[in-house]
Amino acid sequence: MKAILRRTYGPAEVLEFGDVDQPAIKPGEALVRIRAAGVDRGVWHVMTGLPYLGRLAFGVRRPRNPVLGMDAAGVVEAVGEEVTTLRQGDEVFGTCNGAFAEYAAVREDRCAPKPAGLTFEQAAALPTSAVTALQAVRKQGRVQAGQRVLVIGAGGGVGSYAVQIAKASGAHVTGVCSTGKVDLVRSLGADEVVDYTSTDITESGQRYDVVLDIAGNRPLRQLRRVMTPRGTLVIVGGEGGDRLTGGLDRQFRAVLLSLVVRQRMRFFVAVARRPDLETIRELVESGAVRPAVDRTYPLVEAAQAVRDMAEGRVRGKAVVTV
Repeated sequence: MKAILRRTYGPAEVLEFGDVDQPAIKPGEALVRIRAAGVDRGVWHVMTGLPYLGRLAFGVRRPRNPVLGMDAAGVVEAVGEEVTTLRQGDEVFGTCNGAFAEYAAVREDRCAPKPAGLTFEQAAALPTSAVTALQAVRKQGRVQAGQRVLVIGAGGGVGSYAVQIAKASGAHVTGVCSTGKVDLVRSLGADEVVDYTSTDITESGQRYDVVLDIAGNRPLRQLRRVMTPRGTLVIVGGEGGDRLTGGLDRQFRAVLLSLVVRQRMRFFVAVARRPDLETIRELVESGAVRPAVDRTYPLVEAAQAVRDMAEGRVRGKAVVTV
């Protein structure tokens, strides 16, 4: 089958379009013919092997799985032993190892029926980003109706969903993004939109009950200035830091600091499991959430999709079509 391969860690230039054996499915897995695959920051980290701590999961010296990609939408071709909820021909979306390919082995508990009314491209833009936003808003942030929520990074993959899910929870939402993404964030339902290239939100004097800092690197002291005395900060990912730990040092410092101050500070690692995917499907079908797909790329151009995402040229989500 055709796939996007890499034999070593590095920039997008290490990616190759080539042939690889079709994956064999294990008990509890289904073979899915991939129709579209999502592109998010996690793909970049797996491709580059940064930070180095991540290689403990993906391969210390070289990638264990040569095929890149995690988020996918497609059609079930076959099911393995012990699979009870999937049938041949089912249209599904979820996560897997090796989504940038014609076929992938997908665990039954990591996928769910594709939301009705969505294209495969739209569905592929959901799994990791939408589930991360769901967990950040509801589980970690505990957003309630009437609260003031600040979403920093509102124009990206996770941020575009966080704005919508916070609004669906009844919050007053302020989104922070770059100039080119202001219209998108406003269209997703944000009550206020701040262009960080012209306004420093940490100097605005506004206070928020919940602050979601997505893929950011602002110092904690700055973020605390925009929180209410008992507000909550949720750090979602994060860039910067050294090559060993990335931005994890800031996350750990936030958790330790929250032990001695009244403000809550949290970080987490999201895993897209079936119950959360089902919740996302319900939010989409109810009209509360919609995927913001900026552009699609054919499989052979997956490297460019990753470049554009990593360099901030994508509003919302980028998707690779297979």
